[in-house]
Amino acid sequence: MEQALTAVCKDIRLGKILIQTNHDTGEPELHYLRLPKEISEDYVILMDSTVSTGAAALMAVRVLLDHDVPEDKIFLLSLLMAEMGVHSVAYAFPKVRIITTAVDKEVNDQFHIIPGIGNFGDRYFGTDAPSDVCESDEGMDF
Repeated sequence: MEQALTAVCKDIRLGKILIQTNHDTGEPELHYLRLPKEISEDYVILMDSTVSTGAAALMAVRVLLDHDVPEDKIFLLSLLMAEMGVHSVAYAFPKVRIITTAVDKEVNDQFHIIPGIGNFGDRYFGTDAPSDVCESDEGMDF
């Protein structure tokens, strides 16, 4: 998503927040943070390809708030969200604007959206995808 954004907005300032869900606990963990200076003055587009439970998005918003970004200046942009994630973010941070292309109903026990698109990183990078995802996508081109 970053490449598409920078192709359209050439002079945009970028930061990185890497939050990954611990697959044993289901809890988000902050692994990396690099934000532009004086970010509190900017509108911030928080991009996450898929949002299932919303836990990582909640942590990312909290990080931005901790760096003095006003809640009403944060946009959460996602390709696909689960209802649970939409409700979690909207309830916790009602001034954050949520933009997504689709909302699916459920999340499975591995925190993947159902029916969803599987693990976005696996799809994008062509890495090991779970076999049940591959089987369900027969005949589909991506």
